[in-house]
Amino acid sequence: MATWSSRGLRGSTLEELINRTNEQYLDKHLALIQKIPTPITPINFDKETRHITLAYFDQKSTVDYIGAVQGVPVCFDAKESKADTFSLQNVHEHQVKFMEEFERQQGISFLLIFYSERDEFYYLPFRDLKRAWDRMKEGGKKSIPFPEIDKSYRIWPNRHGVLLPYLDTIQMDLESRDEE
Repeated sequence: MATWSSRGLRGSTLEELINRTNEQYLDKHLALIQKIPTPITPINFDKETRHITLAYFDQKSTVDYIGAVQGVPVCFDAKESKADTFSLQNVHEHQVKFMEEFERQQGISFLLIFYSERDEFYYLPFRDLKRAWDRMKEGGKKSIPFPEIDKSYRIWPNRHGVLLPYLDTIQMDLESRDEE
């Protein structure tokens, strides 16, 4: 079982941006995306703050977010990278399998990656993640170097009055699928 402790706040800024973006999309009737909570069993509590200080994950999570955009099912995970290399250790095999099955059901799967040192956000289509994942499984690189990230999938914050406007990149992904 995995343990949750101080690691729990990692990525919370990114998730807060996504959560607020999802609220904006809902208010505009553009998308319905929900954060999927990871079931935990609390072990220790801070009695003063009433916060959980130690817990165990009950089961493997799938992805961070799931929903629909204008009738298209979507699922994605939010990841943060401090380096110019996105380590595939940040993605779990059960997540890749879930995303692959989701795609098989005509859904759109992807990662939203925040490169914190660059202060840049990118949409990583599942096909790019899968290509890197398969390469790793065959003994290749265990990461995606920044130069391999498709820069046309950069997400520009506060565009169109939305905090993290990732719907534009979903549209680009859909269009590229139509061309294939």
